[in-house]
Amino acid sequence: MQKEEFILLFSTVTEAELENAPTQVRELVRHLKIDSTEPIEITEEVEELATQYIAEKVVGQTSYADCLHIALATIHHADFLVSWNFKHIVNVQRIMGYNSINIKNGYKQLEIRSPRD
Repeated sequence: MQKEEFILLFSTVTEAELENAPTQVRELVRHLKIDSTEPIEITEEVEELATQYIAEKVVGQTSYADCLHIALATIHHADFLVSWNFKHIVNVQRIMGYNSINIKNGYKQLEIRSPRD
């Protein structure tokens, strides 16, 4: 069987959220191989897309960080976004909303899954 290889896109938004994550999650991330991660930046394009998710009421203003995750993954061509956030991210209605805006803006649909998937 061939071993699958993944590159994890890692942003400052993720880094900030890890500060309050459980110890085992922080340890897991700390032990990731540097060649398995790719740092990505928040750009004006990312901020505009994240703001559009809120403007079109996919989620409310308080979910801006969640919108940044979605926009970062979309713009940086992630194959998947994996999250435990079932209220604002891994939610069928929200996923449809994010992806309708992505398609309208010329981006591909983003596959959003829970770690269980």
